[in-house]
Amino acid sequence: MRTPLVIGNWKMHGTVAEARVLSTAIRDGLKRPRGVQVVVCPPFTALAAVSEILGGGPIQLGAQTCHHEPAGAHTGEISVPMLAELICRWVLVGHSERRKEIGESDELINLKTRAVLSHGLTPVLCVGETADERRQGLTFTTVEGQLRAGLAGLTGDQIAKTVLAYEPVWAIGTGVNATPAQAAEVQGYLRGLLSELSSKEIAQTVRILYGGSVKAENADALLAEPEVDGALVGGASLNAQGFIGIVRKAARIGTAAKE
Repeated sequence: MRTPLVIGNWKMHGTVAEARVLSTAIRDGLKRPRGVQVVVCPPFTALAAVSEILGGGPIQLGAQTCHHEPAGAHTGEISVPMLAELICRWVLVGHSERRKEIGESDELINLKTRAVLSHGLTPVLCVGETADERRQGLTFTTVEGQLRAGLAGLTGDQIAKTVLAYEPVWAIGTGVNATPAQAAEVQGYLRGLLSELSSKEIAQTVRILYGGSVKAENADALLAEPEVDGALVGGASLNAQGFIGIVRKAARIGTAAKE
């Protein structure tokens, strides 16, 4: 049984003071989350403050990206060891906004995935197609290419320590989410690819999240799909009560599945 995972990606939102308020509200509203794992990914400038507030409790800390080298002359970058020092346990890798705005290649994303794993943190590898690619019938081709490149050279044991996030680019920040059937179809395809790249047994343990305009109003239907193991939440994670609502829905569905 795969424990549901809900990750809040705050993106480039919030001062340190605002991050303190938001993380405190989430921490206090989810004192003992059961049947679900919860992660928040603040901006780099707020990581230390949020780490202090979470205090090693059940809500864990994640980062929105990283550099693939452990140290060096890389102005403006943050290494995985730096993140680990702040008690970060998760790192988003290959988010579509990084691919588009920063020009991150599949090869670079693979290096980042390897770096995160080599330091004992969990990479959350993001894949997803654009609206044009979906219209052209290239959804599966696109996500397969991103998945194979992102996991290239990894062992089965390393793949088992990775989380995937299917985020159709056309759904991110648009308010239009993929339907539960669309999400389940692509995520089932990704799980089949994982079986090829590792083994059927390992593929069944890897969690595949859905991301793209997830909010409390649509979380129930999305999370009810067996192939959807949780959510990567963007804008809705900036509202403590809305994010807590999504987490509680995931917890209920996860608990019910175990009974």
